[in-house]
Amino acid sequence: MQVRVGANPPLLPGMTDSRQVGAMLEQMSAAGIDHAVVGDHVSFFVGIGFDGLVHATALAALHPQLPVYTSVYLLPLRHPVPVARQLSTLASMAPGRVVFGVGIGGEDPHEVEICGVDPATRGARMEESLIIVRSLLAGKPTSFRGRFFDIRDAVILPPPDPAIPLIVGGRSDAAIRRAGRLGDGWLGIWVSSERFAAAVRTAHDEAARVGRADAPTRHGMTVWCGFADDTRAAREILAGSMQAIYQLPFDRFERYSPYGSPEHVAEFLAPYVAAGCRDLNLLARGPRPDETIAAVGEVKRLLTREFSQATG
Repeated sequence: MQVRVGANPPLLPGMTDSRQVGAMLEQMSAAGIDHAVVGDHVSFFVGIGFDGLVHATALAALHPQLPVYTSVYLLPLRHPVPVARQLSTLASMAPGRVVFGVGIGGEDPHEVEICGVDPATRGARMEESLIIVRSLLAGKPTSFRGRFFDIRDAVILPPPDPAIPLIVGGRSDAAIRRAGRLGDGWLGIWVSSERFAAAVRTAHDEAARVGRADAPTRHGMTVWCGFADDTRAAREILAGSMQAIYQLPFDRFERYSPYGSPEHVAEFLAPYVAAGCRDLNLLARGPRPDETIAAVGEVKRLLTREFSQATG
């Protein structure tokens, strides 16, 4: 049983020197971390954010092997044709090193509105966008007429080789079914391991319902986590970061956001792996970047040891 463990590079405020970032990515790779994780926001709450594909491109250019996973790119805020071009370009620079996780966002409705999108239409826009992006990334001439997009004879070449995994995120039943119809897997956040297992079954059932021969199998979880020698310190680090970003009290997230030692975090994550999770995207916080990287590497080692033993 293979489980891939990725993490966001723990960049310090003001860290813009590409040599420092490249060295951090090398530390992540040396620690056994499988991929770098990037988020995506246009203007989140107080205006913060990184463009997910620009960030992914920069990280891919700074390390020759480490894959990059967008978790998640807010696809409904963009036009799908230029997004497909961006992905084709990135894949040509870093073939086989891109995983495209997408989501509809929505924690900050104002972010959606300032992009000219009605927040109530995010799910429907995602549906159309996924159909278009999947077709274009296969190198097919694509025509589409829907509620939001009217496209005739669009072509994006070259198609990525190997193909870019397209992972659909979201906690709602609608998002899970969308993953079953149009994704290569489902990506959860802030759900229990029991809910995760049920979501995997729902995605597979939906794939069967629409007659897909290639049912999605690359399912994952994005998990915020905190590391420190002292549990209270780990909680404070994680809570401070999440509250600053989401503008909500930490107790809204605490049930699904482990903190403490790598052993404790690995123990929290193990039921998800047992339920079919194959990608773990850890949004990790710790006292120092090198300590955070080492802790995530240890989580990867612990999970690999447990599940390699469990499967023989």
